[in-house]
Amino acid sequence: MEQPINILERYWGYTSFKPLQETVIESVMAGQDTFALMPTGGGKSLCFQVPALAKSGICIVISPLIALMKDQVQTLKNKGIKAMALTSGIPYNNLDTLLDNCIYGNYKFLYLSPERLQQELVQDRIRQMPVNLIAVDEAHCVSQWGNDFRPAYKQIKILRELQPTVNCIALTASATPEVVTDIVKELDFISPNILKQSFKRQNLAYMCFDTADKHYKLERILVKNNAPSIIYVRNRLATVEISTFLQKKGFSATFFHGGLSDTEKETRLQDWLSEKKRIMVATNAFGMGIDKPNVKTVIHLNLPESLESYFQEAGRAGRNGDKAYAIILKNNTDQKTLEDQFIKVLPSVSFIKQVYRKLCNYFQVSYGEGVNICEDFNFNHFCKTYSFNTLIAYNALNTLDRTSIIALNKQFNNHTRLQFLVTDKALFQYLNKQTDLSVIVKAILRSYGGIFEQETKINTFKMAEKASVTEHKLLGALQQLEKDAIIQLHIAKTDAQVTFLVPREDDKTINRIAPIINQQNELKHKQVSDVLNYIANNNMCKSAQLLNYFGEKELTNCGICSVCINQKAGTKIPSNPEHLQKAIIGMLEERAQSSRELLEGLNCSSDNLNKAIQTLLEQNIISITPNNTYKLAHL
Repeated sequence: MEQPINILERYWGYTSFKPLQETVIESVMAGQDTFALMPTGGGKSLCFQVPALAKSGICIVISPLIALMKDQVQTLKNKGIKAMALTSGIPYNNLDTLLDNCIYGNYKFLYLSPERLQQELVQDRIRQMPVNLIAVDEAHCVSQWGNDFRPAYKQIKILRELQPTVNCIALTASATPEVVTDIVKELDFISPNILKQSFKRQNLAYMCFDTADKHYKLERILVKNNAPSIIYVRNRLATVEISTFLQKKGFSATFFHGGLSDTEKETRLQDWLSEKKRIMVATNAFGMGIDKPNVKTVIHLNLPESLESYFQEAGRAGRNGDKAYAIILKNNTDQKTLEDQFIKVLPSVSFIKQVYRKLCNYFQVSYGEGVNICEDFNFNHFCKTYSFNTLIAYNALNTLDRTSIIALNKQFNNHTRLQFLVTDKALFQYLNKQTDLSVIVKAILRSYGGIFEQETKINTFKMAEKASVTEHKLLGALQQLEKDAIIQLHIAKTDAQVTFLVPREDDKTINRIAPIINQQNELKHKQVSDVLNYIANNNMCKSAQLLNYFGEKELTNCGICSVCINQKAGTKIPSNPEHLQKAIIGMLEERAQSSRELLEGLNCSSDNLNKAIQTLLEQNIISITPNNTYKLAHL
C-alpha cells in the first residue's frame, strides 16, 4: 500500500499535509468511522481522496452539490485519476453502462447525489463494487438541525448495509455539537473517531460596522485594503449594480452569480484568480471549492442568512495566514430586509398542500397516479393561474423538491437574456419612429441596470405586467428589436421541468413531510435570530461569539475584531442617548467632523447619531460650520 505522503506529492505536488489532514487520513486508513470537522479551506476533500487512492478499489462519495461534484471529478481526471459523477438526466441504458464501468473499469471515485442512491439499479451495482471507502461530503445535510438539511441524506445509511465491512468518513465545515451528534447517529458510526479542528482564525478580523451609506463605507475599505476581495450581495441584480459602481470609482471589479453561463463563470473566475480583476462581487453561488489564498477582505453588504453560511463565506479571506478582514456592513433596515427575505416567505404546511394540489391539477395528474411523469413547467404562468405569491410558491416547490415529492429542474432561473447594442441616444431616436415599442423598452430599462454594458437576464412575465401587455406581445417586440439590430437576444424556450416522484395523494402526501416542514421553518427562525444577535452584540469579541456558536469552550478575545478594537480604544459603543452625546462632544473637542466621520468613529446606528446631533444642536452645544461639518459651539 502506497504511503499517503507519496500520493499527496505525486498528484497534488505538496510535501506536507495541512493541520489535522494527516490525523484524519490515518484514522481512515486504519478502518475507523471518522468524522472530520474542518473549517473552510482546511482541505477536506484530500481527507478521503488520498486514502481512497492508497487502497485498492473504489471510493463512493455522496455530495448534494452537482456543480461541486463535477468540479472535483474534472480535477481528478486532470490528474489522471479515473472518476465519474452520476448526476441527473442520465438515460437508464447509459446509467447501466457507467455503473458496470465502476465495477470492472478500475475507477477510483464514484460521486453520487443522495437521491441517486435510492435507485434500485444503483444499489444493486454498488453491492458488486470493490468499495474501499464511503465519503459523505457536506455531512451537515444529514442532520435535521444542520444548515441545508436534505431528508434524502437520511437514506445514506443504506450504503452501510450494501457494503457492511467498509468504513465511512463524514466531512463538513460547519456543524454545532447538536448537529455532530445527529450525524454520527444517522450514519450508524461504530466507535467513531471525531476529529475537530478549531474554528479559530487568529489572522482574521471579524468586523461589524453600522453605516447609513454602505457604498461610501465600502469604497473607504477597498481604498485602505488594496488587495483581492470578495463582496457578497443578496441578489443577481445587486452584483451588477455594485460592480458597476466600483468600476466607475476606478476599482478593478467584476461580478458572478448563478445565472451566468458556464463560459461567463469561468472567464470571470479566471480574471479574478489571475488578479486581472481585483474585486469579485457575487451572490453566495460564488466560492464553493475555490481556494485563493491572498483574499484580503470578504465584505457582506447584506446580512447572511445563517452563521454557518457566514462562517464559510468569511473564511475565504486570509487563507495564506496574512492579516485579513471579514466585514459586515449593516444599517437600521437590515433586520426587516433579512426577515422579509428568509422568514416571511417561508411556506406553511397548509400552503404547501395547496401548491401541491394545484400543481397536480395543472398537469392533470389523477389521484393515485403521477410517478415519474415529467412535464415542461412555466413557473410564472403557474403562479399567475392560481394567484400565488411567486417567492413563497418558489420556496414551496423547493421544499417539495428537497423532500423528494417532486424533482424540479430549476431552469426558470434562466430568464430571457438581452443586451442593447446601440447607444441610449440612438435607441431613443429609434423609438421616435417605433412608438409602439416605447413602453416595453422603457419598462426594461427602468428595471435592469447595466443592460447596455452586458447581457442581462430579464423576467419576461414581470416585464409584460409592467408594460401592461401580454407576454406573447412582449416577446414579439423583443424579436423586432433583435431584427432591427437594437438588441442581442436569447429567448428561453421553457421555464423549468418538473418530475413527480410519488403517487398523488394530496394532503396525505404532504402530511408525511409535515414534521420536516415545521422543523425546518423553526430552524430558519433560529438561524435568522442568531445572525441578528451576532451583529447586535457589541460587548463580546466577534471571534469568540462565532467559536461559542460552534461549541468551542476555550474562548479568548481575538484582539483584532471590531469589538476588541473599540474596547482597546475605550470607544465602546454608547449604550444610551446621554452617553452618545458625550461621545460626540469628545470627538468634536479634537476638531470639526462630518456626520460620516462621527458615525465611523462611534460605530453606532445612523438613526441614534442623528437624534443625538439634533438634541445637541437644539441645546446650542454644537453648531454647523459653512462646510457642513459639526463643531462645539464655544470653539
